[in-house]
Amino acid sequence: MKDVIKEIGNKSREFYEFALPPMDMYLNNENLKIVIDIPGFAKNKIELSLCGDILSINAKKTIDEKESKFLISNQRPNVLDKKIRLPIEIKQGEEKIESAKYENGILILIIPVTKRGKDISIE
Repeated sequence: MKDVIKEIGNKSREFYEFALPPMDMYLNNENLKIVIDIPGFAKNKIELSLCGDILSINAKKTIDEKESKFLISNQRPNVLDKKIRLPIEIKQGEEKIESAKYENGILILIIPVTKRGKDISIE
């Protein structure tokens, strides 16, 4: 029975790692704000990179099973490896993140938006 419960937990975690983390994006004329829920990871175990308009998030956590015996472990992922296409145009080599903060399990990124086009007035 324990093996069945552990397998269900593993499948649950695998789905979470595939489908999530939950994320919101807010765009205005000056920047793109990205809010990502990734609780349970240490700040120093989260790696971010921006290549063109692709944001990569890699995070790992290790659980010392010798330290404590867990009863249920299917709520949170142990590994995140996500690539997210951003809704703004960013040329490779011109990537810039204004700020990245991780607090209370929430990662907040601010990416400046550079205006590429020209406004056209209509008479």
